[in-house]
Amino acid sequence: MNSESLHQFSVATIVLLMLAFYGGTYLLTLSIRKKKEDADAFMVSNHRVGFGIGAASMTATWIWAASFYAAATSGYTYGVSGPIHYGLWGALMILFIYPFGRRFRKLAPNAHTLGELIHARHGASSQLILAFSNLLGSVISLMVNFTAAGALVSVLSPLSFQAGVIMAGVGVLLYTLWSGFRASVLTDFAQLVALMAIAVVIIPAVFFAMGGPDQLVAGLGNLTTEQADFFSSEAILKQGAPFFVAVLAYAIGNQTISQRLFAVNEEHIKPTFLTATVGYGAIVIGLGMIGLMAATLGVEPLNGDMNNLIPQMVSGYLPPVFIALFFVLVIGSLSSTADSDLSALSAIMMADVYGKNIARGRASPERMLFVGRLTMIAATAAGIIFASFSLDILVMLVFVGALWGAIVFPVIASCYWSRVTNRAFTSSVLVAMAVFCLARFELVSLHGVTGLLFELLACVGGGVIIGLMVFGFLGRTAGLVAGLLAVLAMVVFATGFLRDYTVLLASLTAYGTSTLVCVLVSLMSRQAPFDFNLIRQRVGDYDGHEPDAGKANSGAPSGASVS
Repeated sequence: MNSESLHQFSVATIVLLMLAFYGGTYLLTLSIRKKKEDADAFMVSNHRVGFGIGAASMTATWIWAASFYAAATSGYTYGVSGPIHYGLWGALMILFIYPFGRRFRKLAPNAHTLGELIHARHGASSQLILAFSNLLGSVISLMVNFTAAGALVSVLSPLSFQAGVIMAGVGVLLYTLWSGFRASVLTDFAQLVALMAIAVVIIPAVFFAMGGPDQLVAGLGNLTTEQADFFSSEAILKQGAPFFVAVLAYAIGNQTISQRLFAVNEEHIKPTFLTATVGYGAIVIGLGMIGLMAATLGVEPLNGDMNNLIPQMVSGYLPPVFIALFFVLVIGSLSSTADSDLSALSAIMMADVYGKNIARGRASPERMLFVGRLTMIAATAAGIIFASFSLDILVMLVFVGALWGAIVFPVIASCYWSRVTNRAFTSSVLVAMAVFCLARFELVSLHGVTGLLFELLACVGGGVIIGLMVFGFLGRTAGLVAGLLAVLAMVVFATGFLRDYTVLLASLTAYGTSTLVCVLVSLMSRQAPFDFNLIRQRVGDYDGHEPDAGKANSGAPSGASVS
């Protein structure tokens, strides 16, 4: 297949499709627009989102541009196991926030961000570290989604990559700016309905247009030995394991997830996250199969850019009507995540930066709204600028997930263990990020004794991940046993070769280092154990929806940073 065989729409058709989608979405948000918005509704819909809207919003938010492009890249690069590695572990990112999310809501039922909970637990420095990681992650997510829009428009029309990026950025900002999170969850529901309806048609259509199961089986001979092996060690170590490591990192570090956690009615948390887990996994694994099919046919990505692979396959094998549906499908999926990123960024700036650190508990709801909307405008501009670099989506996802790995244990431990201190939190995250960078960019030798040291830290990190996952569902004892067994297994089977897989090594090292530092500094501290009941008193609504809202927002007591 070559670029001359690809179908392209006219400029007028692409513009009309974009206007129809974003115009319709904007009109939909007018139905919920208030003459005077309030800050709590703008951030978390006053904690009253129901099961249906909540599950749809979570699913639509998580099925983003990367679900199309990176899933297809996984199938194309790693063969038969690629779609499973991407879709299954991605679904688990949603699932594993559930047990810890119930604890977060119990400690701070009126929180808007996870950073507010950490501020009440430790103080400003720990909160700002968490806020910064979320800001970085959401801006990169915006960049990824706008990059996907640019790639789609440039492949399917004469318009440039930059034109597609700008149209998507302006369109998302248009319908999100006024009502914030409320607009995001409402449009997510409509976008998911359209996404599922179109996906049910598009995915099988592409699959059978390319030859169906018979062609898939016949083309397996074009795959390498590793690509044809469902249990390929290359696929596991380069794709599956790094994404498995990123499961908890994204669940804890991603504000778009925790924002919905604090927005959904508390009794609906479990069914909301379970439903979203199943919905995401089913759709994304199907999308990854398109990339696998391309590999069996020997298709070369247009211009050598993997981001062009899936629009290239649709454009090359389907008639114009289906291509138009696919265009709407991708624009809807990336927009549902981009508006969630804008809502997440605005909530972080409103609550974490302005509310807790600038206004110091005496925040003006009107000024908070101004800060939130200004953040959306600035974030959109930043996302458009960074998207112009057209970076590899899969690489960016792994990188951000690894960075978030440094905060996982300190955040979870801070919500369960009263001995964790502010110093333990901040020092563990900073040291872990430094060690991660040393390993990820190979700033030190990963051979000999140094390599062995990093591998041992990574073994601890692997045990921490398994232990936390088991702890979330089965309790402390089971978590400790599972974690110790995982450490021992990795010491026996992983040392000696793990250093050859720097992405996986660096990610695991971040977990292991942050855990060891956090535990050691906490045990060395002589501070009194923290009273978790104080968190509820220090975190509340800003518009006075609760009877004790004024008290809750009067500012953290002087001992906020003492645990």
